[in-house]
Amino acid sequence: MPTKVKEAVIDMIQRMPDDASVADIMAELYIRKKVDEGLRQLDSGQVLEHEAVQQRMQRWLS
Repeated sequence: MPTKVKEAVIDMIQRMPDDASVADIMAELYIRKKVDEGLRQLDSGQVLEHEAVQQRMQRWLS
């Protein structure tokens, strides 16, 4: 019996254009993985306050 993850991946691939490459599929999988990780972190309370993000990003924005 397929898992929910497997079903979601199959559905994602089926919704992609017929000319999608393996690289396109891998990119979508990577994005999905990162979004899912972020949502899990959010659900578990692993978040940063806005000010902390600003401090971390300051070196990139200077």
